[in-house]
Formats: sequence, structure tokens, C-alpha cells
Amino acid sequence: MKLATGAGLFVSFEGGEGAGKSTQIRRLADMLRRKGLDVITTREPGGSAGAEALRHVLLSGAAEPFGVRMEALLFAAARNDHVETVIRPALAKGFVVLCDRFMDSSRVYQGVTGNLEPEFIDALERIAVNGVVPHLTLILDLAAATGLARARGRLTAEANGAAAPDRFEREEVDTHEKRRQAFLDIAAADPKRCRVIDADRPVGEIADDIAGAIQPFLADLKPVSQPESVGAE
Repeated sequence: MKLATGAGLFVSFEGGEGAGKSTQIRRLADMLRRKGLDVITTREPGGSAGAEALRHVLLSGAAEPFGVRMEALLFAAARNDHVETVIRPALAKGFVVLCDRFMDSSRVYQGVTGNLEPEFIDALERIAVNGVVPHLTLILDLAAATGLARARGRLTAEANGAAAPDRFEREEVDTHEKRRQAFLDIAAADPKRCRVIDADRPVGEIADDIAGAIQPFLADLKPVSQPESVGAE
């Protein structure tokens, strides 16, 4: 499978619940914009109109009664819409695309802990990504119990505690630890694309490691917009 095509850079962030992906994506986006680069931050499931329509169905658990195979199909449909309407056009224009979860999450959540056949997951992935694969995948590694505690603490703080855990956050810690190991296995099998980042450290230290990991990919990138269009964050 080929890497993402075009003049841009595609970076995906993976890891368990509460690993700090959203925080690190915001920090990296700010840093890259200060360098004058054009950056899009996005997420999965979601990121495009069609995919966002499926996000609630997937994370609320509404699709769960139909089984993990149907969930995998819905994730693939959402991903394909996201790729074709957002990611591929942005890369073709020379943008940096930072995505909170991508294909590796399906390999782990529906494949490893969903017990779906690798051949089925591989076939869905080929159709969904249609040749668009991250140049760099940053796997934020954190013990499952720590990550879940963080995620649940965040929910308690949001909306005066009215927010509820999503379909995956509700699962047992042993399942989340199995997913953590699966992400590490993916990184070990694909070291050219994947970089494991220790997420059990201060936010600034993690951000510094991420900045170091992405630096080799920045040499050939050029701003797409005029400098005046890059506003202060």
C-alpha cells in the first residue's frame, strides 16, 4: 500500500482512551502554523459531513446491537468519505493533515478486540483509505487504567458531569490494555511509519518528542497561503 500522495503531509495520532491525542494535536498544529504551514486538524470517526453523521451512531452504541462486523462497515464508510472529501484534497493542495485516529484504530478496535478476521479488516481498509496512508503515525502509549481515569475525569469536568462515556470508554480495563498492546504490535511491525511516544509524562515533554518526530518530514513542505493568512492563535 502506498503512502499518501500529493505535496502535503499526513500525520495520524493513535492510542487508547485518555492518552492525550487531542491536546497534542492542538499543540502540534499551533507549532506548525507558527512556521507558516497550512494545517488541517480532523478526527475519526468524523471529519467530513458524511462521517460526522455516522459518528453519533457509532460512539453512542446505537450500532452495537447489529454486531462488530456492521460497526466495522460503518467505520469504513465514514473513513472513505473522510478521505475523499477532506484528507486527499487537502494533501493535494500541500496542507499538513493531523488526524485523531485513522486506520490503525479499526485494526485494533474492530480487528483485535472485535475478533474480526484479519482478511476482512484488511479488505475494508483497502477500500476505505483508497491508497491514502499516513506518512507518520504517532502512537501515544499509556497504561489503560491511567488513560481511562483521565478520560472519565474529563467527562466529569465537562457539562457539570452530564457527559457520559462513549461506547468504547464503557468497556473493561482489560480490553483497553489489550488494545494498548495491539497498538504497540502495529508499531513494531511498521517502524518506518510508526513512532511510539510515552504519554505518561508532562504535556510539554510529550510535545517536544512529537516535534522531534515530525521534523524530518517538514523539510520539503512550503506554505500554501500567503504569510498574512496565518493568524496568531
